[in-house]
This record gives sequence, structure tokens and C-alpha cells, in this order.
Amino acid sequence: MKTIAVHIDVKSAEFQQRMADYRAVLTEFRSRHDQVIHRENDPAVIKHLERGKMLARKRIQLLIDPNTPFLELSALAACDQYENQFPSAGIITGIGVIHGRETMIVANDATVKGGTYVKETVKKHIRAQEIALQNNLPCVYLVDSGGIFLPEQANIFADRFNFGRIFNNQALMSAKGIPQISVVMGSCTAGGAYVPAMSDETIIVRNQGTIFIGGPPLVKAATGEEVSGEELGGAVVHTSISGVADHLAENDVDALRKCRAIFETLPLANRQPVDLQPTVAPLFPAEELYGIVNVDLKKSVDPHEIIARLTDGSEFQEFKEQYGMTIVTGFARIMGIPVGLVANKGFLTTEASLKAAHFIELCNFRKLPLIFLQNISGFIVGKKYEQEGIARAGAKLIHAVATASVPKITLVTGGSYGAGNYAMAGRAFDPNFLFMWPHAKIGVMGGEQAAGVLQSIHSQKGGQSLVQQFEAESSVYYATSRIWDDGIVDPADTRNVLALALTVSLNRPIEAPKTGIYRM
Repeated sequence: MKTIAVHIDVKSAEFQQRMADYRAVLTEFRSRHDQVIHRENDPAVIKHLERGKMLARKRIQLLIDPNTPFLELSALAACDQYENQFPSAGIITGIGVIHGRETMIVANDATVKGGTYVKETVKKHIRAQEIALQNNLPCVYLVDSGGIFLPEQANIFADRFNFGRIFNNQALMSAKGIPQISVVMGSCTAGGAYVPAMSDETIIVRNQGTIFIGGPPLVKAATGEEVSGEELGGAVVHTSISGVADHLAENDVDALRKCRAIFETLPLANRQPVDLQPTVAPLFPAEELYGIVNVDLKKSVDPHEIIARLTDGSEFQEFKEQYGMTIVTGFARIMGIPVGLVANKGFLTTEASLKAAHFIELCNFRKLPLIFLQNISGFIVGKKYEQEGIARAGAKLIHAVATASVPKITLVTGGSYGAGNYAMAGRAFDPNFLFMWPHAKIGVMGGEQAAGVLQSIHSQKGGQSLVQQFEAESSVYYATSRIWDDGIVDPADTRNVLALALTVSLNRPIEAPKTGIYRM
């Protein structure tokens, strides 16, 4: 492969100014991130620790193999909602390694409203299961939850992708032979009792874990019977009488040790064979990305400069370099893993759409994972382009993205607007993972364009208020709060995150293409 020729002068005043602008963006991101993780002075956290229980992230740290990374997902879920009373939506999800096996971990945070579920908690839990299903990952549930947050029940109980979907997914995962282990480390009430009941094996902590369909207050209200939580559904009851749980643990540490021991008995995954090569670091520091991107999304960014900071040896074998030049396509390696890259360099034109569709089919046939670097304002518009058939060309690209059987990983490096979001493997197209950089924006269009459109059709609503609405709703924090992505990533960490995501996505064999290669 050819080394990418870079052209940015890292010593220029413009580069240094962009670095300074981006560090301000990072300051806000890191501050928000720290606020949901470091909550030592929260009274609920203090009370939790006084009970001799571990915090959710500490439990995960002890569960995974020492000195291995944990890829936390959607850490800022529910931010700026519910008066920020549900940090991380009250649940920690992510991928860690247990005895060498990549594993999806779902851990309730009982310090957040007793580990109860609001809409974003449910969505985050279900998203974790979707990733496990798509990537053939074993699942560990660290259960410590009071179930549904009752004031929000209308938003999370009855619909298709509400609370019940969790148990539907557990059944589907079980049918596919995906191992599921529950560790009951606290309350496990009402519908939540089915999480351990539907798992392959369940561990429960003595004098701490409880499982019951109806807790003591409900039992008394329904039957008049007075019973303690331990008598009704404690660890001894379920390991020696009911058989709902399989292993009795003395404390959190013992429970996590038993969980790790179970993983020693799990069969190895049937992974996709990969032409893995030794890892070669990029030729340029990852921190230079701060000075390459523009906080002002109206200013263009050459994706070659980004790719040069992500790929092994900063090498890239470009495909159709001189054709459809508003999109960049080509082959590379990230930490030894071969991939295909699709990156925006402007509007999607007819030529760019056909080029990208052709390239995606090549990767699909060669079983190469695809990485989409989104910075797209949409498809080009105008009489000339409509007459050229831009809608037809765009449809071909969308079709190629939707039907590709290889893993797809999407990273929003700037703007993600309109149908360009779809054509570049947006959330609706089920990428294995979708991440965003801290300055990114996502929406049907920019605020100024939306106001202009409405004003041009004589709408009474428009102007500055609409611009402000669109700006607020296209914010990366608005998006991640609602779990439109799998988390915000510091640009300097991107290469590591992509490598982890790629490794996970190859945990199962890639399906054969459904068609041959069409020269679009």
C-alpha cells in the first residue's frame, strides 16, 4: 500500500488555532464524562458503599481480565434529561474480555434511583443485547435493579421496544446458543426477575441479592402475607429451595470470581478468519487530529489527513482516486486488521454514489469490514443533478450499504445531515457500532437551511427560533443522550476504539454476499 501524502502544516497559525478551539470542545466533553463517573460525594453512592457493596464500574473492573480494556458504551446516556438525575441512564454497558472472550456486560447502577429503568435505560440495555446478538458475544448481567421507574411506566412498559423486549432478546440469544450469565448482586424485582431466570447460569449473593416477581410490599397488598425480602426471594431460598439460582456467593468479590470460573467452561467462538498482520503505528501523532478537524462544520476537512492518523503505517490503497472525488474509498489496515474505508469529502454526487456502491460490493465480496467516516451535508441538489438521476444513484448506494453482509462501523467526524446519514451507514442501517466525535452534529439539515426552507414556503414558524431549535437538537450531547450513537469518542482514542470494535465484529463468520459485484 502507498503511504498517504499529508499536506497540513502542523506549525501554521491556522493549525494551532484549530487545536486551541478543539481543546475547548474536549474540555466540555471530559467534564461531562467525569461528572457521570466520579460521583464519590453523591449520598446514594456513599450509602451503597456503606452497605458493603461495590460500585457498578468497580464490579466490571474485577470481572474482566487484568490489564485489558473495557469499551464502555453510551456513557452520557440520558444527559440533560430528568434534571440529570439518571447519570449514564442508571446502567453501565460495554465490552470487556473475560478469560480471553470478548463479552457484553450489562451492569445496573443501584446508586441511580435504585437501579430503576427509564426510557433511556431500557434503550441502552436493549442496544447492548442487539450488539451481543449481531456480534455473537456472551452476555453477563450484573443485576442490582428495582425494575421500572414507576412514574415513567407509560413510556417504557407496553410498546414493542420497551421493557419486555429485554426478555424477548434473551430468548433469541439463547436460541442462537449465545451464553448468558446473571450475577444477582442486589434487588431483582417484578419483570426484572426474568433476567436471571432466563440466563444459562445464575449466581446470587447471600444476604444481598433477591429475586421475586412481587416484593414484600406487593405481597402484603395482594395477599395480606407479611414476609421479609430474604424469606421471599433471598439467596438461600433460590439456591436451595426454588432452584431459580445456581450458585451461592458470599459477597461481590466471590460472585465475580464464580462468574469468571463459568467462562472457563464456555466453548470458543467460531470467528471469521482474518489475514491479520503485525500492528504498525501511524506515522503521525493521533493528537494532530485536534488541529485537522474544524469546529466550524461549514469548513471542509480532507479525510486523507484523518485516515493518515488512523491506519497502520499511515498507508492507504485508494480506489477510483480520480473519479467521484467527493468521496474517498480505499483499503487499509487498523492494528493489523484489513478494512475498507469510505470517507466523505463533500456532497454525494452521482459519480461519488456509484463509486462508493462499487467499492462496498468489493469489500462485501472480499469479506472486509467497512468503516464509514461521516462528514456529510447530504446529496447534491439542483436541476442538473436531478436530471442526471442523483436519486437513482443514491438509491444504489443506499441499497449497497443496507445489504452488505460484512461488519459496518460508523464514525461521525463532523456533520451528519439528511439522506447522507443513511447512505453512510447511519443508525437506521444497523452498523455494528456507531460513534461520534465531540464536535459532531446530526440532523435532517442545518438550522439555517431549515429556517430558509420554511420561510420559502411561507411558513409562520421560522427564523431565529428554528435555528436555535435545530442547533440544540443536532448537538452531539442531544444525540448521545437519546442513544442515537454508541458513545462519544475522543479523536485521539479513535484508532484504539475502532480496533476493539473491529475485533468484536469478527467474533462470528461473515455471511456470503447475496449477489456478485456490479459495476455501478
